[in-house]
Amino acid sequence: MRVVTVEQLASALGSLPDNPRVVASGNFATPSVILEALDAVVPEYRLHMLNAQRSIPDRDGVVYETTFVGPAMRHHPRLHYVPCRLSLVPVLYREQYAPDVVLLHTSARRHDTVSLGTEVNVLPAAIEAVRQRGGLVIAQANLRMPYTYGDAQIYEHEIDFLVEVDEPLPTHDPGQIHDTARQIGELIAARVEDASTLQLGIGAVPDAVVASLTSRQGMRIWTEMFSDGVLELHRRGALDSDVPLTASFLFGSQELYDWVNLNKRIRMLRTEKTNSPAEISRQARMTSVNAALQVDLFDQANASRVKGRIYSGFGGSTDFIVGALHSRGGQSFMALPSWHAKADVSTIVPLLEEPVTSFQHSWVATEHGLAPCFGCSEGDQARNIIEQAAHPSVRDELREAAGRMGLL
Repeated sequence: MRVVTVEQLASALGSLPDNPRVVASGNFATPSVILEALDAVVPEYRLHMLNAQRSIPDRDGVVYETTFVGPAMRHHPRLHYVPCRLSLVPVLYREQYAPDVVLLHTSARRHDTVSLGTEVNVLPAAIEAVRQRGGLVIAQANLRMPYTYGDAQIYEHEIDFLVEVDEPLPTHDPGQIHDTARQIGELIAARVEDASTLQLGIGAVPDAVVASLTSRQGMRIWTEMFSDGVLELHRRGALDSDVPLTASFLFGSQELYDWVNLNKRIRMLRTEKTNSPAEISRQARMTSVNAALQVDLFDQANASRVKGRIYSGFGGSTDFIVGALHSRGGQSFMALPSWHAKADVSTIVPLLEEPVTSFQHSWVATEHGLAPCFGCSEGDQARNIIEQAAHPSVRDELREAAGRMGLL
C-alpha cells in the first residue's frame, strides 16, 4: 500500500483500462475526495454505487449502474438499473459486473488495518473481485470514520493506494415521529415478544417500532442496517448483552458513530452473511419490518417502482422476508400508510399494476390495523387486508373488486 496525495493519485489512475467499471462505497459513505480525483482524469467510466446520495459526478461520459437506486441516480437518463437482491450483488461482481477499480471510504489506519466503518455491505466482495482481475483498490482514509470490527477490517496489503482526509460524515438525527408512523409502529411493536431478533431500517415506521420496544428485554439485532433507535435500546437495557449486534451498514447521528467506534459488541458483516436467508432463519424470533408503496389483495407488495419507473430496488427486503418466515417464531411485517397523501389515493389496491417486489408476508400493517396474511386462504387474506389494513373510505370498493376477482 502506498500513501499518496490526491495529486499523486492522478498518475496512478492512468493505468485503468478504457471505460472502467468503478465500484464506490455507497449509501452515506461516498468517498468524495478520491471519486472527484478519478472523475478529473478518467474521461469515461461506469460508476456502480448502492443508494447513491447527492453530489456524485454527473457529466457526459459517466454512466450510472446500481442494484438499488438512490436520490443521485433516480430517474437519470444515463442510469442502468440492474434488478438484484442485495444478497446476490457479490455474485454480480464475480461474474457479469466485475470492477476495474474499487473506491473505499475507510477509517484512519489502526496498526496494519483500516476499517470500512459505517459501510461494509457489498464492498468486501468488490475488493476480492477487483484484486482477482488485477485492478486497483483505493482508500480514502478519514479521521472521522468510526473503526468497526468484523468484515469491516481491511488489511493494508489489500489496498493499493491510500489518501488521508479529514472531513465530516453525513449524519441523520431522528426527527419527530408523525401520528401515522407512530400508530403503525405501536401496532407492530405489540406483536414483538422479548428475546426477539430485529431487522429494522431507517425511517419513520422503524423509528416508531423501536421507540415502542424500549421496555422489552433480551432483544437482539440482526439487520441490514441500523440507526439511533438501536442505540436507544442499548441505553434502556433492552438488548441481550451476550449477543453481538450484527449489521452491514449504519447511518445516524454523530453520537451513534461515537458509540460504534472501537465497540466490539458491534459486528459489521458482509452482505452475503447479513442478508443470507439461511443465516437470517437461524435467528431467534426473527422479526422483519419493511416498507412498501402499495400492497394488493393477494399480499403482493410494490416497494420499488412509481408509475412504471424504478424508484429504488429490491434491496434486502426479499432476503429478510424469506429468512424471517423460516425462523422459528419469526414474522415479517410489510408496513405502509393506508393512504398516499400526496397522490390522494389508497395504497391498498385490488391488484398491483407495477412489478411485484415481494409477496407472502406475515402481516400487512397500516395505521388502521394488522392484517394477518401468512397461513390464510387467499380469500381470508384478501378479507383481512380490506377489513384490517385498508382505509375505511375504500373498503366497499375493494370488496367489490375482490368479488370480481373471485376472492370473496
